[in-house]
Amino acid sequence: QDRMMSALLVRDRVTPEMLASVAGKLAEFHNKAETNAAISAFGDLDTIRQNTAENFEQTEKYIGVTISEEKYRRIKVYTEDFIAQNGSLFRRRVSEGRIRDCHGDLHAAHICFRDGICIYDCIEFNDRFRYGDVASEAAFLAMDLDHYGRTVLSGHFVDAYVDASQDKELQTLLNFYKCYRAYVRGKVEGFKLDDPHIAETEKTKILTVARDYFELADSYSVQGESV
Repeated sequence: QDRMMSALLVRDRVTPEMLASVAGKLAEFHNKAETNAAISAFGDLDTIRQNTAENFEQTEKYIGVTISEEKYRRIKVYTEDFIAQNGSLFRRRVSEGRIRDCHGDLHAAHICFRDGICIYDCIEFNDRFRYGDVASEAAFLAMDLDHYGRTVLSGHFVDAYVDASQDKELQTLLNFYKCYRAYVRGKVEGFKLDDPHIAETEKTKILTVARDYFELADSYSVQGESV
């Protein structure tokens, strides 16, 4: 446990060199990961719209609890506008084979620096959550590093991944997918508030985490609007 990236980040023990190694391993994995017509279909515009629309539908009930109406509307507008304005980019990602059988849940708590680098606990229960653009997967970890307050390390990781994968278009998609991934994490944390088996004291902490993720998602939407 003390060698998990999440634990090392808290102790300020993660270096740019470590993240470059993770980026190289991830790029190699993505290059070898399966892709075919069925997997590529998960990168089409209809699926992307379905994934994002589902986020907003499932979080409406939490407006005023984990997310303000202003942030909810701003993120929704940014997301819908980005998809509408970048249809050719999303279609090109499909044609270039960038939609792969990925890890699906790539954040710091699933990466261990012991006897090399071990990345584990991928999503197995839902293909739709695992099949997707490699840019979305890289953005997930970059977002998580931002969430830990390590924005400089996040930038190092992204630069190293782009160098290793030669995926120059990733930077264009990075902010969008960071926003999407942060929103998903905020949504999932919010779901826990409805769990009768979780103590109220624990729910107070969960509420803070959910709000933090939605705050982060909103910061990406604001950045996206200014670009």
